Amino acid sequence: MDNIVDSLNNAYQEFVAAAVSVLEAKELTGGQKTAATDAALENFKQRWELFKVACDQAEEFVESVRQRIGSECLVDEATGSVTTGKSGTGLPPISAVRLEQMSKAVRWLVIELQQGSGGAGGASGHSHTSAPFDARFSEDATQ
Repeated sequence: MDNIVDSLNNAYQEFVAAAVSVLEAKELTGGQKTAATDAALENFKQRWELFKVACDQAEEFVESVRQRIGSECLVDEATGSVTTGKSGTGLPPISAVRLEQMSKAVRWLVIELQQGSGGAGGASGHSHTSAPFDARFSEDATQ
């Protein structure tokens, strides 16, 4: 994480320095377009692109951490590993294995829907046995 913060900070500092260089070059030339202003503008453009890349990398890192924390909280909630004891839903906790099976089933359904086979009989016509449904859940029994 420190590397990402340092990279973002460095890219920002270089971007600001490039902006200052453009302003100084324009001031020295009286606002006229010269090779020096063109070079400063090109450097500014490059630094802007590098800064955007650093921002994107930082955003991807934050999103991955957010998803990991969310997944861990979901597993804790589903398995009853939360220190508060009750999940607050009134439902008994489910095993991590069961949670993984449901997750795989959902992924398969999403893939089928994206491929256009999730129509009137597409998804129900064939079931993926790698993610068996649990009869304890009424929603699963209807599939």
